[in-house]
Amino acid sequence: MISAAKPKPGDKVAVVSPSGGLPELFPAPYELGLQRLRSLGLEPVEYPTTTRLETTPAERAADLHAAWADPSVRAVFASIGGDDQITVLKHLDPEIFRADPKPFFGYSDNTNLLNFLYSLGIPAFHGGSVMVQLGRGGAMHPDTEKSLRAALFSSGPFELTPAAGWTDRDSDWADPATFESEPDLFPATGWQWSGPSGPVSGRLWGGCLEILDWQLAVGRWMLPVESYSGVLFLETSEELPSVAQVHRILRNFGERGLLERFQAVLWARPKSWSLEDRRSDEAAALYVTEQYDVARRMVAEYNPDAVFVSGLDIGHTDPQLVLPYGGHAEVDPAAGRITVTY
Repeated sequence: MISAAKPKPGDKVAVVSPSGGLPELFPAPYELGLQRLRSLGLEPVEYPTTTRLETTPAERAADLHAAWADPSVRAVFASIGGDDQITVLKHLDPEIFRADPKPFFGYSDNTNLLNFLYSLGIPAFHGGSVMVQLGRGGAMHPDTEKSLRAALFSSGPFELTPAAGWTDRDSDWADPATFESEPDLFPATGWQWSGPSGPVSGRLWGGCLEILDWQLAVGRWMLPVESYSGVLFLETSEELPSVAQVHRILRNFGERGLLERFQAVLWARPKSWSLEDRRSDEAAALYVTEQYDVARRMVAEYNPDAVFVSGLDIGHTDPQLVLPYGGHAEVDPAAGRITVTY
């Protein structure tokens, strides 16, 4: 992987919307996220499509090119995800990104850009959306902030730890009260381990399960299966894919020979509730249990020698720990420890 220098306090960072300019519709979490970037000592820079909903894939690609081509910009943040970023990839010029590698932060639909950068040998970071993690009501979750600061400004090992309190309940961004206090949290649940007990390590690759499914279908910027190894991490989105959908996607990964390439699989705590699908606590808990069960079963079927860990805060829930996409991870089942290198 190509080395990318970390930003320093006072540096400019680009804020882009490769999936669509949702800040136009919800300015409050966006402006709060920009304020928090400034509190970290960074100067956010906007682009023509950052806050515009009606934009073309080519226009969004042009903003990515501009962000990477500007030598004064030392990191790039996605405002949020969406569902249209895959149409942007065909407009990207790899040489612009190779010419000045810089850290990119995003997740969900931004798995498209994370995988694009990975295919070029450019490391990035899964997590840290401006509107969600940085624009959280009341304050950033302390676990999120600690992880984000470490990923932004430091290098070296960082131990992931289970959250003491978490939530997957959305708040209404159209309600000003959302931003006046922190959300209520559920008690800790810890991680669940299965598979071999010996330690494994390797490069991190993965992201949002549904987006990777699209990537495999299109095939653009996917490397040959034999190129993948190390630690696979997966998470599901706010669209709450059914257990059948998760089963079928993982089955297809297995039939392609992808699951067998990894020595460990990290499965995120799935989001189990949304403003459009307000499930009871019992129904939400059952959804989580069933998703863990099917993921564990499919990984064991195609790769019985892989370590499987579920319940990590690395996806669409709060807090969110930032992962170095293409970076190194060490997984120690006997000690119950997972360490990544920023």
